[in-house]
Amino acid sequence: MDPSIEAAARALAAGDPLSALNRVALRDDAAALALRGIAMAQIGDMARARGLVRRAARAFGAQAAVARARCRLVEAEIALATRKLAGLEQALDDAQAVFDSHGDGVNALYARLLQARRRLLTGDVEQARAALVAIDAAVAPPAMRALHALLLAGIALRQMQARSARLALDRAARAAHGSGVAALIAEVEGMRRALAAPTACLHVDGAVRLLRLDDVEALLNTSTLVIDGCRHAVQSGATTISLARRPLLFRLARALGEAWPGDVPRAALVQRIFRGKAADESYRARLRVEIGRLRAALRPVAGIRATAAGYALAPGVDIPAPALAVAVLTPPVDLPNADLLALLADGEAWSSSALALALGVSQRTLQRALDSLAGQGRVRALGRGRARRWTVPQGADITTNFLLTDAPAAA
Repeated sequence: MDPSIEAAARALAAGDPLSALNRVALRDDAAALALRGIAMAQIGDMARARGLVRRAARAFGAQAAVARARCRLVEAEIALATRKLAGLEQALDDAQAVFDSHGDGVNALYARLLQARRRLLTGDVEQARAALVAIDAAVAPPAMRALHALLLAGIALRQMQARSARLALDRAARAAHGSGVAALIAEVEGMRRALAAPTACLHVDGAVRLLRLDDVEALLNTSTLVIDGCRHAVQSGATTISLARRPLLFRLARALGEAWPGDVPRAALVQRIFRGKAADESYRARLRVEIGRLRAALRPVAGIRATAAGYALAPGVDIPAPALAVAVLTPPVDLPNADLLALLADGEAWSSSALALALGVSQRTLQRALDSLAGQGRVRALGRGRARRWTVPQGADITTNFLLTDAPAAA
């Protein structure tokens, strides 16, 4: 093997893209182009990285099937990092098939990890979990064991399982330190900070207090009717009713939950839900329709009773209950820029203009907030100019595929 190529591959395996560039920056052969592309991706210049990797794939030629598949795998990981998911499932399947047929087990394993990460990003949490459980991470290199554990931690966080997330992060930390890749170590520490930070505000009996994920998990495991403003859902025990696609009904449920055990006057509901100035007959009729829809949606966990003044939550008719306990969870908005982080928490990439519109602030105010959060490593920018989008760093969001060569250190 070319000594410069081997040294560059070892540098990328150790998470040192600058050293790799020093060895291949002036070369235009296929392997050098591929390694330059990976180095640029690790630095964060995804557009240039994508172009270099595509040039490398063409330069390898049709006869070098494995090398071309490795290039496609790098390009797929860049697409994941930039949230360009269209056609990604087929691309990963095709690359994995090539690796399996040529005995490249390490890259085949890496393709499976990326497929699981794609499913996690698209909301297929259970499929992502099943794919990760099927992977024997014990035989993987340390960096891949760290990525595997980070993905399991991300699934646990989404499912409000604090203990499982903490155990997965412990495994990820051991593997990341074993790999010596500083970016992976920083990723684990970042997720640990997120796990330790306040996750939600609890509104109950007129009081408000901050909760960590452990507290939220304990609350969701009780029979309390939880109106969850973080996920836009209503949950009681094992029953969860999602209202994410019905925002008006969720606002109505939250208003009733915050007033519990009292009721909410009809005029107050009209002003809060419909932004109406006066509760005239048309607004009252519309309110009755929405209350009926909410009553039907919440039937498995709670009821809604009409009072002389308005409406109030009540025990569900389908589930006998001597009493009803209600709690409302909201994002921790008293923390700096928490409303901005809450919008970005779903992992989607937002433009600054869309964020400013959603938050009702000026572009200048929003940009100051984004710059502050970017300096703390809590948000990151994708793209440039008018194509720039903002998102929060997710687990395993670093392009670390360094297996384009068969260098021993890259395994």
